[in-house]
Amino acid sequence: MLDALRQVPLFAQLTDQQLQWLSERSHQLWLIPGEYIAIEGEAVDNFYVLIEGEIEFTKKVGNAERQVMTFGPGTYTGHELILLDKPHHLVNVRALKASYMLKWNVDTFWQMLTICPSITRDFLIMTAQRVQILESMSQHHGKLIALGTLAAGLAHELNNPATAVSRSATYLHDIFQQLPSLALKLNQKQITKEQLLFLDKLLHDTIAQTATLSLLDPLTQSDQEQEITAWLDLHDVADGWKIASTLVRAGLNTQWLNTLVEHIPTESLGEVLTWFEAALTGVELLDEIDQSSGRISELVKAIKEYSYMDQAPMQEVDVHRGLESTLTILGHKLKGSGITITRDYDRSLPPIFAYGSELNQVWTNLIDNAIGAMGGQGQIWIRTEGENSCVLVEITDNGPGIPPEIQQRIFEPFFTTKGVGEGTGLGLVITYRIVEKHKGDIRLCSEPGKTRFQVVLPIALGGTTPECGQCEKNKTGENAGMQSVHISLGSVWDQKMVER
Repeated sequence: MLDALRQVPLFAQLTDQQLQWLSERSHQLWLIPGEYIAIEGEAVDNFYVLIEGEIEFTKKVGNAERQVMTFGPGTYTGHELILLDKPHHLVNVRALKASYMLKWNVDTFWQMLTICPSITRDFLIMTAQRVQILESMSQHHGKLIALGTLAAGLAHELNNPATAVSRSATYLHDIFQQLPSLALKLNQKQITKEQLLFLDKLLHDTIAQTATLSLLDPLTQSDQEQEITAWLDLHDVADGWKIASTLVRAGLNTQWLNTLVEHIPTESLGEVLTWFEAALTGVELLDEIDQSSGRISELVKAIKEYSYMDQAPMQEVDVHRGLESTLTILGHKLKGSGITITRDYDRSLPPIFAYGSELNQVWTNLIDNAIGAMGGQGQIWIRTEGENSCVLVEITDNGPGIPPEIQQRIFEPFFTTKGVGEGTGLGLVITYRIVEKHKGDIRLCSEPGKTRFQVVLPIALGGTTPECGQCEKNKTGENAGMQSVHISLGSVWDQKMVER
């Protein structure tokens, strides 16, 4: 056992007495390939040293388990979570080959630092390196998940207008084939030049009228269709029910039909109405193509604004455009849900000099968290205002709130309240670092039924961010009693070291 311990670089400088102490308190593990020693989400209870074999770290990303890193003989794990006071494993750890390991429980680990103080420095160095690697890998996986969500949402949003364009184009092709033959049939009827001019003007007036009409509710539409169908049946128009719907959507009624029949021969009424309906349908389809293609253009524009394609990394940024493009990107999560968005923008705010695509990542994380917190039912308020030489962006939701006991931990790396595989615990960390990169500030006010995040950004990137004071103002207003949290990542890490 002592020889095995001496093979570990961490223990190479220890005395025989120290090695003996470690040996007496260790437990041996013989692992077969594929056997786990730690499961993501389970409690941290041991420190492990690999003597022989190979182990791998994996992390659940969605429904898949992805490799993060592998280790060979002489390496160790578990110390980083114990030192950082992480109660649960952040990754899965399993044997890739037949492996021999030693383990010590948490209490023995802390005693180890006292009995063998020379290894403490190595522990701290390795912990920093290990966390940096794991954080980098998790950020990468997190971005892939976000990209997948974005792609799925965009595909969903694009599918509807793209399908509408394709469907309308197909129907329009049929209409264009029908119109010449319908026009020929009209010419074969006993219709005078004056009557043809009347029909031409009537069609143009009707098309112009449709541009100002609003959609009818289904019940009113049905009632008016029945009324027109009855009129058409009374005037011996074959299959009148087929054209009734189009006539109603164009704002036409039985009074209009009475005027029409006064100006054309009765025997030509069926052919005239069929031609009229085909022309109106063609216009409807063109409008649908125009609206759908416009929607596609809006989505493409939102993506370009969201990602700041073809622009320098830093530029003047209108926070309102960023917020709106973010809401467009997240539209698939809001559409059909019971969540409403209320905007209170100060449009007089000047643009800020910033990394536009990174700020949009901040809005995405905060708004997406708010959407997730409410379970499909609630309200989100987005407010902007000027504050000294800064811009304040406030995102509030009326979800259940963040429990007071975890509010101080929300900006810690890997801290998450989501289930295994659902979150990396890095969304708010990334958000904080982006805001910090902009010399800004982020604050949280939360109580049951209301959570508010405030982001304060200097207008000039090189400027300083004054104290917000908004949370303090809230305590004397409608949100009296809400807890305010303002912490930095540096203080989180430093405090963990002080506690130990």
